[in-house]
Amino acid sequence: MKEQELKALISLLDDPDTEIYQALEDKLITCGPEVIPLLEESWEESFDMLLQSRVEQIIHKIQFNEVQNDLQLWKLSNQADLLEGLLIVNRYQYPNLAEEEVYTKLAELKRSAWYHLMYEMSPVEKVKLLNNILFREYGLSGNTSDYHAPHNSFINKVLETKKGNPISLACIYSLVAQRLDIPIYGVNLPKHFVLAYMNEENPEEVLFYINVFNRGQIMREDDIRSFLQQLNLPASDDYIKPCNNLAVIKRVLRNLVAAYDHIDNVEKRQEVQLLLDLIDRD
Repeated sequence: MKEQELKALISLLDDPDTEIYQALEDKLITCGPEVIPLLEESWEESFDMLLQSRVEQIIHKIQFNEVQNDLQLWKLSNQADLLEGLLIVNRYQYPNLAEEEVYTKLAELKRSAWYHLMYEMSPVEKVKLLNNILFREYGLSGNTSDYHAPHNSFINKVLETKKGNPISLACIYSLVAQRLDIPIYGVNLPKHFVLAYMNEENPEEVLFYINVFNRGQIMREDDIRSFLQQLNLPASDDYIKPCNNLAVIKRVLRNLVAAYDHIDNVEKRQEVQLLLDLIDRD
């Protein structure tokens, strides 16, 4: 559709007839992201609150459709890239984020650790180095004062505020570690997401666990088993061995559903639940 035709459609968005508006909305949504700049231009030029509200609604629906499409494609073809999955979730709340900022910050954290990394270091020494870089120097910490806030689940906000929940901190920690070829991966432990340091010589063996929410505290398998026993859960591989990236993103989305439920934002809770349902199907 030509630009003039699109502008003509947008100019009619203040029509009081809801059926006409619905037809216009459907037409504009099918145009996809290409129409967003024209919608934004219309919003800036208009003083009509009804038109502005409708423009905002259409833009959100277009962007939400893009997030759904991107998430489904990621599940089908790009699960190996955890960061891309996290950034897709990020686009739900921050569609206009300059994502290279996230890549740049992770690269800086990797570089800071790499300067001090030595080949002969033991796994425990490597974890102590990462703890020093991420928690002492950079200042990452668990957001204990606002634990249920939605922004704890968005990687750009966690890197910006330096506060997050267990899974967001664990994602940043493991992303930096893996960029340094340190075999640290997420473990889908109920109630508290943790990390596992894997044996490089035997990739199926967990050497120890890392509680990132507690500033990188090292835990043994007995600690994990005791925790599971308190929850009356079996010490199955699902809770003791690393999970795949799809399970990580599902956990992030479940946290977001709970966060929006906690602040009683029904619309966002329903939308994030829809995202979760999209990738929760076999």
